[in-house]
Amino acid sequence: MAKRLRLGVLASGGGTNLQAIIDRCQDFSFPAEIAVVIANNPGAGALDRARQAGIPACCINHRDFAGREQFDTALVAALQAAGVELVVLAGFMRIITPVLLEAFPSRIINIHPALLPAFPGLHVQQQAIDYGARFSGCTVHFVDGGVDTGPIIIQAVVPVLPGDDADSLAARILLQEHRVYPRAIELLAEGRVRVEGRHVIIEPPASPISESLTNPALVG
Repeated sequence: MAKRLRLGVLASGGGTNLQAIIDRCQDFSFPAEIAVVIANNPGAGALDRARQAGIPACCINHRDFAGREQFDTALVAALQAAGVELVVLAGFMRIITPVLLEAFPSRIINIHPALLPAFPGLHVQQQAIDYGARFSGCTVHFVDGGVDTGPIIIQAVVPVLPGDDADSLAARILLQEHRVYPRAIELLAEGRVRVEGRHVIIEPPASPISESLTNPALVG
């Protein structure tokens, strides 16, 4: 059996994106496996999901540390002890420091529930609705020293529908998150991803998409 890329998943909450990754990793033809799940919140549902799947899981509570750097030092030690090769942020609600970035250079990815670079940060579905955006979606990107500023690996688009509120839009975006996050991991594990400046190159190129999306439709 070919060696599978070892993932370390960091989470803070319920872990639905973690579950999507667990489900894909249970197919042994998938080129990655989860080595460890770490939560900063002892009540995180992600820990239960990991344990139910037989995946090593632990809590490193950020409240037990004097500062962000000390917390990230503990994360790095746990990730390295598990032999992690790619760090996957799945609803991890902590700002990471250079301690973690330098330990895993260009090997940390995140998913954000908006079409970056539009609407970084928090409460992004409400931001999109308030702005009058016709489309929203999600973005898998490399993590750098900024807030949701790293090079973009893959995006999925959903329309903002009449009558949407933040919850209904978030629910449709979440369905796409569960599709594209495992796909981004797969591309990385297959060695198909390289970064040139801000551009992420997929080799060989993925299948083309339609030339355009419109909302509302051009006809009707």
